[in-house]
Amino acid sequence: MTQTDARTVFLLAHTGRPAAIRSAELVVQGLLRHGIGVRVLKAEAADLPLPSEVESVQEATADCIDDCELIVVLGGDGTLLRGADFARASGVPMLGVNLGRVGFLAEAERDDLDRVVDRVVTKTYEVEERMTIDVIVHRNGDIVHRDWALNEAAVQKVSPERMLEVVLEIDGRPVTGFGCDGIVCATPTGSTAYAFSAGGPVVWPEVEALLMVPISAHALFAKPLVTSPDSVLAVEVQPHTPHGVLWCDGRRTVELPAGARVEVRRGAVPVRLARLHHASFTDRLVAKFALPVAGWRGAPH
Repeated sequence: MTQTDARTVFLLAHTGRPAAIRSAELVVQGLLRHGIGVRVLKAEAADLPLPSEVESVQEATADCIDDCELIVVLGGDGTLLRGADFARASGVPMLGVNLGRVGFLAEAERDDLDRVVDRVVTKTYEVEERMTIDVIVHRNGDIVHRDWALNEAAVQKVSPERMLEVVLEIDGRPVTGFGCDGIVCATPTGSTAYAFSAGGPVVWPEVEALLMVPISAHALFAKPLVTSPDSVLAVEVQPHTPHGVLWCDGRRTVELPAGARVEVRRGAVPVRLARLHHASFTDRLVAKFALPVAGWRGAPH
């Protein structure tokens, strides 16, 4: 194999899980056996039983994925969202293997490791793009923070004894205001995450839309809203309310002082996911939530 033909996969694993360590060992052995190089973060390499030919890199930046054709992520939802950070920054597709509970972002389960290695070796996978959101925080007319999310941006209260007073806005027009525990602004991908727990609708991934879901709102009109993907959603934290906090994908957080304004719009950069099969989202939904479908007869013939 020439230098130009060399293939490399970036591996990201939740090394705090024994199952992830064993799974990583099996994936690495399978890839190396077929002449595909493996690159890992040095911080994780110390916890993984890796052969000497595995490359380790110090910095957890997009540059560490240069020349990699795929990011293989082993872990639960938190690890998969961490992998999404790398995928978005680098443009390299992410293939998730679920070692957690639900794992909607994952394409395979821990029992599928041999198939995962085979599909990577033969490049028999497809790549789909998932919509993201860009998030901007304003204070007194100035931009004080920028962020992004694959699942959701959640504006939440900090003080347990007091509600967060907010006004919601869609496309520059006010919709309603109320006291609540928070507001979730989500993508279709995030509709099965925090927005789902807050009572929002399940949105099929191929539907392009933005969601705004109130959390425990003290109001008569506090329904989930589904807007155009080109809409701009805004949550204004009222000046007289206690400060809040912004969480993006449950991973990155910033304090929201009273009077802050959070704007959410379609992200400029998608996340690319590697898919191994064409299973419908309906089947995935039924499997992940163990939905009761006994008695289904299907369409009449």
